[in-house]
Amino acid sequence: MPHLPPQIDQPASPYLAELCEQLAAQSAAWDSTQNWPRESLQACAQYGVFRWFLPNEKGGFGWTPREIATGYLALGAACLTTTFVITQWVAAVKRLLASDCEDFFPLRQQVLEACLRGESHVTVGISHLTTSRRHLKHPVLRVRAKEQGYWLEGLSPWVTAATFADHMLIGATQDNGEQVLLLVPTCSSGITVEPPQALVALSASCTGAVRFDNVFVPHSHLVAGPHPNVLKTSGSPGAGGIQTSSLALALAHAAITFLQQQAEQRPELQEKAAQFDQQWQVAREQLMRMADGEPVCSNEDLRTDANSLVLRSTQAALVAAKGAGFVEGHPVGRWCREALFFLVWSCPQSVQDANLCELVGISD
Repeated sequence: MPHLPPQIDQPASPYLAELCEQLAAQSAAWDSTQNWPRESLQACAQYGVFRWFLPNEKGGFGWTPREIATGYLALGAACLTTTFVITQWVAAVKRLLASDCEDFFPLRQQVLEACLRGESHVTVGISHLTTSRRHLKHPVLRVRAKEQGYWLEGLSPWVTAATFADHMLIGATQDNGEQVLLLVPTCSSGITVEPPQALVALSASCTGAVRFDNVFVPHSHLVAGPHPNVLKTSGSPGAGGIQTSSLALALAHAAITFLQQQAEQRPELQEKAAQFDQQWQVAREQLMRMADGEPVCSNEDLRTDANSLVLRSTQAALVAAKGAGFVEGHPVGRWCREALFFLVWSCPQSVQDANLCELVGISD
């Protein structure tokens, strides 16, 4: 039998650093739609990363929100693309676990077991219910409920890993404005997975649109709803949660670590690197207290600070790297592009406004 690496069953495990070394060594390869991070995701599965997010009774390790945030900080600093793909898996799985639809329970167990064995992948398409294309007059993805089940018509504009997923957790809106979540097999008749978008960064996440042309979904695949705001009733906060802030701070840590390494030989960088590190430590402590349930600030305020820090620290790392950092393939250049992702990924309007105010120089 093949040798499997030890399971990372707690954040203090020394094998977390071992895994992150592997992810960091491979991270430069995941920079186009042609390079799906299969090996990195397989490594995460072998080390038990996907079990962090499930309770013990479902075959997981039952990590607390603080422990998960700690894991995200480590993984995101090593490879943001791989970690982002994992967050989309988590977003789906959390809502599967929160479902109270009894007819769905047998399918849920089947899907979760296959995912943990590495035999199946599930992803999520719900951004159109939170931030994406909400300005349009009509919902981009509609659902009709009939006696036999549900029919989907329209577009889910941003679905990560749809080409490689076996199921997608899809949000859709009925004509009366109520919403449902459905677990849809990607092999269903009428589904067209469009080629993934070539993005400024994280292209290897293979994120793009999925079209639904009168796609039938049986009642047993209903995960949640109908409800006027189904995401608030399905086991997870909306846009701007601490998960996205964790990844922003993870990338900031990678950039700050690079800056500190440069400062060891360049005295002019030492004060700047120390100030960035102090800001990161404060933000990390705030993140951890939020993960513990302490209302030290709002999710939006945490995300605003994390966005600011990741943008400033990655650009500071580029300044320190000089021209070498501007050469394609240098990690600092990639980090600068990846930092821009946080301006658009699951970013509430209040965070966008705060980021714009900082960019234009307007103080609170």
